[in-house]
Amino acid sequence: MNRLLPVLGLLVAINFSSLQAQDDDFYIFLCFGQSNMEGFPGIPESEKGPVNPRFQVLAAVDFPEMGREKGHWYTATPPLSRPPAGLSPADYFGRALVAALPEDKKVGVINVAVGGTKIELFDETTRESYLADAPDWLHNISSAYNKDPYARLIEMGKLAQKDGVIKGILLHQGESNTGDKEWPAKVEAVYQNILHDLDLDAVDVPLLAGEVVAADQNGKCASMNEIIRTLPETIPTAHVVSSEGCPDGPDDLHFSPEGYKMLGTRYADTMLPLLKD
Repeated sequence: MNRLLPVLGLLVAINFSSLQAQDDDFYIFLCFGQSNMEGFPGIPESEKGPVNPRFQVLAAVDFPEMGREKGHWYTATPPLSRPPAGLSPADYFGRALVAALPEDKKVGVINVAVGGTKIELFDETTRESYLADAPDWLHNISSAYNKDPYARLIEMGKLAQKDGVIKGILLHQGESNTGDKEWPAKVEAVYQNILHDLDLDAVDVPLLAGEVVAADQNGKCASMNEIIRTLPETIPTAHVVSSEGCPDGPDDLHFSPEGYKMLGTRYADTMLPLLKD
């Protein structure tokens, strides 16, 4: 029995060391969705930096162009998702948060998004059937996450929890589900799965969902915003971020860099009072 004591002591030391490594002042946010969360290609030189090193990104893919390796933290210089993405709402969400929070707080984001996808790709019960009929370009994009972006989000989330505390989930998706009245229920299923798989409590980890390009910008999917605005009726801890007045690009589907800046700042403005609560 006495020979077990050194082993038990070692295990206690390891567990204590692991607990000590987690930084309660490192606020982490999961970001997922389709192309507007991914970041539409095109980053103005003025937006490439310098970025406050208190704002970090956990690389969800190997990203040799940026000198990033999957599963490691880096200063959050855009793009935050994968090559060849661009500026996204996550960029100015993080920049605005670190500017507003005390100097001892850090912000980290994990961005796993797939351009053009429906929400079904993030639900493990519908992913395979959805991909079975998906076009080649969607297979090509999702292959960055081994065609299972939800699993990658959870994998990275578990890694991040060793370093900090998950404080919220950011969603920007809906264009490919335009008109789908079941979308709020589908989002709820994904949200509940995330909470379960990462052992999180909805009260502590709200869901922030951004509207798609608005009607005042001639958004092609603007009608989806009526459905997005109903999300808190299905998810009490959900908050909708308005896209009204956020400039878009020529295709009327993606935001312009200025639009991403405005929308990302609105995500941060929505999150800040929730952090104080």
